[in-house]
Amino acid sequence: MKSAPEHFRFAALATDVIVFGFLDGELHGLVSTVDRPPHYVDIQGFLGGMVTETETAREACVRVLHEKGGLTDVYLEQLYTFSDVERDKRNRVVSVAYLCLVRPDTVATYDHPDALFVPVKKLKQLAYDHNEMLSVAKARLQGKLSYTNIAQYLLPRHFTLSELQEVYEIILKKEFDKRNFRKKILALNIVTDTGLVQDGVKNRPAALYKFASQKLQELELVV
Repeated sequence: MKSAPEHFRFAALATDVIVFGFLDGELHGLVSTVDRPPHYVDIQGFLGGMVTETETAREACVRVLHEKGGLTDVYLEQLYTFSDVERDKRNRVVSVAYLCLVRPDTVATYDHPDALFVPVKKLKQLAYDHNEMLSVAKARLQGKLSYTNIAQYLLPRHFTLSELQEVYEIILKKEFDKRNFRKKILALNIVTDTGLVQDGVKNRPAALYKFASQKLQELELVV
């Protein structure tokens, strides 16, 4: 005897979004306060919400970013589906998680009553399975730094090569020889010289660059 369709309606679908930004030499994550007693009381977690009957998971993620984080027009990609049976103590909830990246000016000027950017190194005990989400998101970002131009979404639109190198070093947790790093980046033709230099720097202001393509591209191994 076949099971009726309603027998399969055992799980709710949610979306969570891990938002990263880079500022002052540190990777930051956007979190809000989760208050869902008795399991979660005044604890930090990433932005999330339920997927409605008229939305795709991505559409719900875009809505959550706007409603709970005040963010629009940002880099967004699907990260992973988290479906552990006990991930939400209240109900059976499957979450489609997304990775979102924002530029430094967004982090520096961010002002929202329900969310804040916190250095990733300070994100320890998060709600639900958000610590696992954080680990997966960091691994995805580290991996894509090595073979794509994804670094552009963590930088100002015009940046110095030193700023670019800093993003790679902090996120990958390794140091690069300055001369070799610049030689490799320039040889890949992924950045172009804008003809501009840093403002407010008296002694030898550095040249400002921009990414040659504004879209995510796969490249030869960058680092």
